[in-house]
Amino acid sequence: MIPKWVNQLDGPPPVWVPSEETYVDGNLVSQNYTIEMKSFSQQILPAGYPSTHVWGYAGNARDAVTGADLGYVMSSPGASFEATRYVDNYVKWVNTITEDHMFAVDPTLHWANPNDFEMPESPFEPYPPGYEEAQTNVPLVTHLHGGEVQSTSDGGPDAWFTVEGNHGMGYSTLYPETTEPNAAIYHYPNEQLPTTLWYHDHALGVTRTNVMSGLAGFYLLTDPQDTVAPLLPSEKYDMPLVFQDRIFNLDGSMWFDSVGLNVDEHPYWMPEFFGNTIMVNGKVWPNMNVDQGQYLFRLLDGSNARFYTISFSNGMPFTVIGTDGGYLRAPATVTKLTVAPGERYMVLVDFSNLAPGTKVVLLNSAKTPFPTGAPIHGATTGQLIQFTVTGNQGFVPQMLPSVLNPTLTAGFPSLTDPVDKTRILVLTEVMGPAGPLEILLNGQKWHEDPSEMPVMGTTEEWIIVNPTADTHPIHLHLAQFQLISRQKVDAVAYNNDWMMLNAGLSHHGDGMPPYMDGVPAELDPTEYLKGKAKGANPWEMGWKDTVQMHPGEVTIIRVKFAPIDGSLEYPFDPTVGPGYVWHCHILDHEDNEMMRPLIVVAAAPKI
Repeated sequence: MIPKWVNQLDGPPPVWVPSEETYVDGNLVSQNYTIEMKSFSQQILPAGYPSTHVWGYAGNARDAVTGADLGYVMSSPGASFEATRYVDNYVKWVNTITEDHMFAVDPTLHWANPNDFEMPESPFEPYPPGYEEAQTNVPLVTHLHGGEVQSTSDGGPDAWFTVEGNHGMGYSTLYPETTEPNAAIYHYPNEQLPTTLWYHDHALGVTRTNVMSGLAGFYLLTDPQDTVAPLLPSEKYDMPLVFQDRIFNLDGSMWFDSVGLNVDEHPYWMPEFFGNTIMVNGKVWPNMNVDQGQYLFRLLDGSNARFYTISFSNGMPFTVIGTDGGYLRAPATVTKLTVAPGERYMVLVDFSNLAPGTKVVLLNSAKTPFPTGAPIHGATTGQLIQFTVTGNQGFVPQMLPSVLNPTLTAGFPSLTDPVDKTRILVLTEVMGPAGPLEILLNGQKWHEDPSEMPVMGTTEEWIIVNPTADTHPIHLHLAQFQLISRQKVDAVAYNNDWMMLNAGLSHHGDGMPPYMDGVPAELDPTEYLKGKAKGANPWEMGWKDTVQMHPGEVTIIRVKFAPIDGSLEYPFDPTVGPGYVWHCHILDHEDNEMMRPLIVVAAAPKI
């Protein structure tokens, strides 16, 4: 068994250094970066164990605390961006991956397919070797998760590009005349509220394998005018932590599923990946020495499918001050917190009253799949990271203002704009003889014509019914939203009636399975509801881009397709480009049809 608490987490990840900065009247207005996606080996397991072959990000970086120049750095997760509000970032992402995919590409999925490989038929070749035409010429594209950016810089699933210069139908770049064919230049205007974002690969049908290979990192957006930040722990006391689960072979390499449940349909795809080993910031089960003081932990669930219900082994409370889109209105003190794939939370943890030498473990109790699957293994996946208290004086906790986020008025939801459109959407699972074949958004596959086409500047309410057995973390690109309520529903009755209502649209003509050839008719869930609606939890009372939608419940979100800081318009035109997407952030689901276009359209001209 891999020993725990041998790896040491010494501080925050390195920070990317811009290659060029532009000043106007002495003020920094833009920064340019060049970041490469690369293949290399990294010591993820403790010293004395083999190194691990990973894909990661590479470029010039500095120490996050001292500012010392680290030169050219290759790491997985990648170094962090330290972005400043109203300072534009221009990032050239370069695909240098010349080797084959690290894991099995399932060519029966709807995927990037840069070599135009004709989909094989059953019986399929086992993996390894799989199909050479699918394993070579790796498509990559980087998405800034939670970023308010034009779709030409969003890094959507069809915007991929390969080292050989192949491009997806949604590929775009600034300065196309001079951009290398194996690269894309993206513009991040950074005008949204300060928060914890992250970047990761998003190529169609291979997101789960590319992220598993190591392609992810933090993007930390700060605001010089932020009046809360000076009261929070900073420098080494401001610590991003990304949790990921993995399985390692004896030679140090990573293992990933390569035999599917329904091998006659999808030979290599599994509905969810769950590892037996926990990795934090690219190190297996690390220890982190902490001073006697307060820390700001920026928590990210960067796993493919694993949820984390975290708590401390000594039962001590911690305080949630922010989520995906920035600060909560008010701090929320908790003793446990469930984080879903793609979600971020900013939490304050105080070690001030713990004696030197005290060891506290951050525990996990979330079942797999969440919420009613198999229990975690207490000695492995039930433990994430150990904190060992030193005798050094740390950051002294400060009194925080009663209102952390002025965009959130008293009461929640604070987004009270008139609702211009209400949508009723259903999460559906198509079952095969051995388990799920695919999971769909409203019975539609990725390639169907866009149906979610909000008007720029309008407010919509999405009523999403989940009759499946899993909690799905639903993520919208571009827009932040607020969670209105969750309520139990008679899922079996609703699902049956919804399928009968749409039997004429069914791909099989009988309402089963729930794959529709067109936009399904809406079925109001009101008469199927049970019990009382519950509002957002205190730690969810903020701007979200990813929300947990539990099985047997109706979840309502309210989203305004405009900046959340109150500005009337984005600093770009969201109707330009290939458009956005919304999807489940269980990457194994996203890769197999649980993703749909999200196309923002211009308002009709007033006559």
